[in-house]
Amino acid sequence: MTLDLVFTAPDLANIRFAISPLGEVVAAVRVAKDPAAHPLLRPWAEQVRRRLRDVEWGLLSDLVPMPTITIAGFTCTPPSTSMPDLELELATMRGAAGRVRADLDEVPGPRTKRVQALYDDPEKGLERLAGEVTDFWRAAMAPYWPRIRALLEGEILYRARLLAEGGAQRMLADLDEAVTWHDGTLSIRHRYVSGPRPLRGLGLLLVPSVFVWPRVFSVTLPPYQPTVRYAPRGIATLWERREVAPPEALAAVLGRTRARLLAELDQPASTRELARRAGLSEPGANQHLTALRRAGLCTAHRTGRYVLYARTATAEALLADGHLEDGS
Repeated sequence: MTLDLVFTAPDLANIRFAISPLGEVVAAVRVAKDPAAHPLLRPWAEQVRRRLRDVEWGLLSDLVPMPTITIAGFTCTPPSTSMPDLELELATMRGAAGRVRADLDEVPGPRTKRVQALYDDPEKGLERLAGEVTDFWRAAMAPYWPRIRALLEGEILYRARLLAEGGAQRMLADLDEAVTWHDGTLSIRHRYVSGPRPLRGLGLLLVPSVFVWPRVFSVTLPPYQPTVRYAPRGIATLWERREVAPPEALAAVLGRTRARLLAELDQPASTRELARRAGLSEPGANQHLTALRRAGLCTAHRTGRYVLYARTATAEALLADGHLEDGS
């Protein structure tokens, strides 16, 4: 089946991009529930599996059924700004109580007890859902977010260059292997929906998303902004564990040990793991990590018994710039 998004001149003029932390959470639930169906994302699923055992996310899981045919629109409303944070998107979701019943009526199949409770009392149910999303984010998403966000921002910049070089046709032509552009229509191979859908003069919101891989998700029905969520380039390398030597220029400023710890944080890791890799005692590694955190170069994410350190966007930039200067 093929879903055809039909563009008018106003629609072409209103194409825009956005990143959606909430959308990534909802898509990641699918991966956490069925890692075998998402081999490129399986390393992430294996890393977060134990931490998610300490998190209550039953309602969130129920709202993302497997197989995923339809997801209720209020769970991940298309973002209204290009770079919203999770709190802004959760505020939008909490404000959608008036849409809950209509959206759930569009979802096929029987409702679980948790979803029925949400249907019966939308405001209370959305508060519960927001809490579960926050807990899932802290356990499974926040430590990885700087790297994910960097990949998504790079994808948007790449698409912007294509748009400047050849217009919408050039930019949309290689969006995904399931997507084709011809004569003002964006056609998407779809498992469950077919036929033409006008964009109503609202344009199209393109949301690159790591966790939708290998599918393309779409929102085409009112009252929501027409949206396509697609996988960006580079997902295959996102979870690779690489041995990275710290740049000499960065080591000269931070000291070799702290630069080495930053380099080792190409994936979020615990104090114990980092101490083992760097040949340090746990108290010694903790002292260095505390200094790096105070300097804004790493963050600590606690979920129950687990504390993971992750590089910040500033640290990612420093490491990249340092390797360029070293000629790496």
